[in-house]
Amino acid sequence: MNENVWPTIDSEHLIVDSKQMLILEKEMFSDGMPQEALMEKAGIQISRWLLKKKPLLKNGITVFIGPGHNGGDGAVIARELFLKGFYVQVWCPFPIKKKLTNNHLNYLTSIGVTKLVEPPDANGKELWIDAVFGNNQTRKVDDKLIKLFNKKFHKKSGKVISIDIPTGLCPDKGEPFLDDAVKADYTLAIGLYKIGLTQDSALPFIGKLHQIDVGMPTSKLSKIEKKIYKVTYADLRNIDLPSLPKNSNKYKRGRTLLIAGSEKYPGAAYLALKGAISSGVGFVSAILPKLVSESIWQVVPEVVLKGTMQCNQNGNASLFNSLKNIDLGAYDSIALGPGIGIDNDDWQKSKDYLIDFKGLLILDADALNRISESKLGSKFFLERKFKTWITPHSKEFSRLFPNIKGENDIELALNAAKEFNISVLLKGANSTVAENKIAWQIFGTDSQTARAGLGDLLTGFVAGSSAIDLTFGRNIKTEFFAKYVLLHSFAASKCTKGSNASVISDRLSKLMRNRKTRQIS
Repeated sequence: MNENVWPTIDSEHLIVDSKQMLILEKEMFSDGMPQEALMEKAGIQISRWLLKKKPLLKNGITVFIGPGHNGGDGAVIARELFLKGFYVQVWCPFPIKKKLTNNHLNYLTSIGVTKLVEPPDANGKELWIDAVFGNNQTRKVDDKLIKLFNKKFHKKSGKVISIDIPTGLCPDKGEPFLDDAVKADYTLAIGLYKIGLTQDSALPFIGKLHQIDVGMPTSKLSKIEKKIYKVTYADLRNIDLPSLPKNSNKYKRGRTLLIAGSEKYPGAAYLALKGAISSGVGFVSAILPKLVSESIWQVVPEVVLKGTMQCNQNGNASLFNSLKNIDLGAYDSIALGPGIGIDNDDWQKSKDYLIDFKGLLILDADALNRISESKLGSKFFLERKFKTWITPHSKEFSRLFPNIKGENDIELALNAAKEFNISVLLKGANSTVAENKIAWQIFGTDSQTARAGLGDLLTGFVAGSSAIDLTFGRNIKTEFFAKYVLLHSFAASKCTKGSNASVISDRLSKLMRNRKTRQIS
């Protein structure tokens, strides 16, 4: 497997599970880094971050110090803020177990920091810092402590900041161990992002997520076998798109075929075609339901109609009669699924054409539902020996892969990609794109991308974009799948005059035009 080059392997991008983080720390300690030094660095870096946000500190600070080294980080924070002249008090909800943490706590009291005997008042206006358990928590926590924090959070009388992981939240699943976890206004991930923090299920608890750099060596990070990257709109700066020579004709700028729509869902075809056109692909063909084919020339006249699909009595499209009359080998990519509906008999007759297609096959929506209900089921992907990308949301994924297990969406996507030799986009608030041992989680995207029709638009855009890239002789990697998804989301975030699929497709066209023209030689 070729090593990906986007994004950079560093602490701003890499996501790890709790075990990987512990292994990295142990390697640093065995190489000579003292535990005391790492604790000092974490606490001081967090203190510097807080000092840049002095409005949070103006009413004083209460640090909840846990029994382990996360509590030690909290004690260093308390010391640094106290020495900067802020009012600081600490409370230990559990007996201190680590000698290093206890030493820091004793020093705090010796310099005048108040150590509370009783729990602090949630009605106060001071900042609360949750430094109780962090990455090492493995089980449920006293619900009284969580209720106390969340009383503070909901009253909004002062902010709550969690160090590394909100107390009560599983660092791997991103879900509460029991019924609830601390709800923070900010979560400060020490060293690297923990996989639980980037899951959709964690969003109600983490607030704004920030990474605190403590100098994790790149040499160590590059050796992690299963790489998971957190990517944001900031990473668009480093996206490598193909440079289109001035003398390229339409056939040298990619050929894609879209099979979409039905009498039941005619709009899906139009949106998928808009997505393909917005990519800048040179040649767009389509197989459409008769109802759509009769009018499509009025809205997207540049699309070449290669066939029409009849629909069954339930309004679902039938593929077989159209597929058998087309040379699929003429296309770099084929996208199938948006709005075609379910027809199991038709799928059984049609599947072999798709299994034999040697280009990139992109399957979305009802194509995935047809596979789920078919005799082969997900074994369809094993029958197919060529590149396949799929775009399920969580329910479609569960129907496709009922036996795939994982503690979170990233693991689910990675495990499915590995078992079936495909690339997976698992859609969500923080969508994940995965191949065998690499995943990209798209974080901080605009909520407007979760609207009806945008999945159809994305499918067309991915089909067109990938066809362009395949035309230039690239071994198209899953990394590019992630880039296309990020570009689609970014276009949605920049729409100031609405957020429906048609408006976003226009914005996406402008975005692609602007980026590519700067690279034409």
